[in-house]
Order: sequence, then C-alpha cells, then structure tokens
Amino acid sequence: MITAVLVLHIMVCITLVIVVLLQQGKGADIGAVFGGSSQTVFGASGAGNMLTKATYALAAVFFSTSLFLAYNSTRRATGSIFTGRSFPSAPAPIRVMPPVKLPAPAPNHPPGH
Repeated sequence: MITAVLVLHIMVCITLVIVVLLQQGKGADIGAVFGGSSQTVFGASGAGNMLTKATYALAAVFFSTSLFLAYNSTRRATGSIFTGRSFPSAPAPIRVMPPVKLPAPAPNHPPGH
C-alpha cells in the first residue's frame, strides 16, 4: 500500500512541475498585444482555466499523499539496521568469550649485537 502511494506521489510531483511550467506568466499578454511573439503553447488566449484546474487537483493529491506518507512513517515500527531485525524486540544476549593467551613477543635485538 505504501509503495503504491509513494509511486503515485512521485508521479504527481513530476506532473505538477510540468503543469506549472506550461502555464504562461502574467507578463506574456503584453508581448502579444504589441506584436511580439507570445511564448504560449495554447494560443493567445491560453489554456489558463484547464491548467489552473489541473494544478489545483494535482496539488490536492500531492498534499493528501504527503500527509498519508508522513503519518505512516511515524507509525511504522522498524529496528536498527545493525541488528538485522525489522521489529524492535529484546536485545540479543551478550556472549562473553574466555580470554585468549597470546604467545610472548620475540625480543627485538638490533642487528650486530
């Protein structure tokens, strides 16, 4: 479930960026009036109404998926990455190893003595 919402969230993010970039700026109408070429994709009148509605809808989906993912991230119980467990439980008992007797190091005599 969370994976599906995460994929939807990423797709909505990308689509929202594209829709916002397609919208014309507020100063684009002045350039079209004086004969300059307006850099609009949808003609002189623009598709402001359609793109505005799409922006509102995508923003609503973006906010709802953001809230859902934030809520579920606080509820998910995860363990430490060092223990390899997915849920917290009692810590593993500590094994005490007996001391190991190491051989004595060989004496270092400088060469020639």
